[in-house]
Amino acid sequence: MKFNTKTIHGGQQHDPAYGAVMPPIYQTSTYAQSTPGGHKGYEYSRTHNPTRNALENALASIENGKHGLAFGSGLAAIDAVIKLLEPGDEVISTNDLYGGSYRLFTGIFKKFGIKFHFVGMENASNIETYVNENTKLIWVETPTNPMMNIIDIKAVSAVAKKHNIILAVDNTFATPYLQQPLDLGADIVMHSATKYIGGHSDLVMGALIVRDDALAERLYYIQNASGAVCGPQDSFLALRGIKTLHIRMQRHSENGRAVAEYLDNHPKIEKVYWPGFENHPNHDVAKAQMNDFGGMVSFVTKGNNYDEAIKIVENLKIFTLAESLGGVESLAGHPASMTHASIPKEEREKTGVVDSLIRLSVGIEDEGDLIADLEQAIG
Repeated sequence: MKFNTKTIHGGQQHDPAYGAVMPPIYQTSTYAQSTPGGHKGYEYSRTHNPTRNALENALASIENGKHGLAFGSGLAAIDAVIKLLEPGDEVISTNDLYGGSYRLFTGIFKKFGIKFHFVGMENASNIETYVNENTKLIWVETPTNPMMNIIDIKAVSAVAKKHNIILAVDNTFATPYLQQPLDLGADIVMHSATKYIGGHSDLVMGALIVRDDALAERLYYIQNASGAVCGPQDSFLALRGIKTLHIRMQRHSENGRAVAEYLDNHPKIEKVYWPGFENHPNHDVAKAQMNDFGGMVSFVTKGNNYDEAIKIVENLKIFTLAESLGGVESLAGHPASMTHASIPKEEREKTGVVDSLIRLSVGIEDEGDLIADLEQAIG
């Protein structure tokens, strides 16, 4: 079954009760038992819920995985992965990553004795320097948030397998439409399903997808024991989102290209970060491991002027100044004061997240309207 068909049918079956084409919303916390422990596969909705299970099956299908797990947020999904570790373990992480991930790693898990190394992974050989007997996890974002750096998943996988280290890839920006990390050697794929998976800015959710049965069993245990699951209503909305993922990502990618090329030719723009440019570092890697380059674009104005950046995002009319990304509507953000504010200024500027950086989540509106909006805002 090819990807476009999987988004509609992958891992799904019609509801056995009445043949409903869309899985019903099982808005229940508990289930009747015929005898203690005798039930129809469901006993309590923290552990299992039919609507959530339908979503988890769909997630596994579109990522070419075997097991899907849905959580209450992307950070809850990451939290579950880090809970695979023990005090004294070490993690090698992408140095340019979502501020919430950085906050979770350094503000929560560091004090429990887990050590984190933040490394530029554009060259996978950089990772080897930090590997030791305590290294248990490599955490990758690609494309990275917000600098759009590209990391060679196959190359990082080779390092991970050489040293028997778990490799987890945050695939939020690319989505399985553009990139499938399990096929490239990853052990775990993570999504903030709030973003492109849901696609309509109306839910908060996270997801993990794996192939290995033993790893899945450990993660299912953590999911149930920690309880950070999503509800049936949000599961239903995410399932609906998946069914249009392929056509939305086509338009996001088309519009992303148009916006990136417009900005790259604008006299007031200093630098545009988008992996589709041939001069983008690791463009060849992006071309090899991605089917297209997506709808995320970051840029800085000439002179690296903070006030100018703020003026631009405040003057946009069609692009909405807001947190998050991946919805059908176009969004603009100022990472230094929004998504990446939890990262110390000195640390984020090392990776290029300067005060004048603007991040765009290019939606599926008419590309001419989006470019006109940028034109009037930039001036």
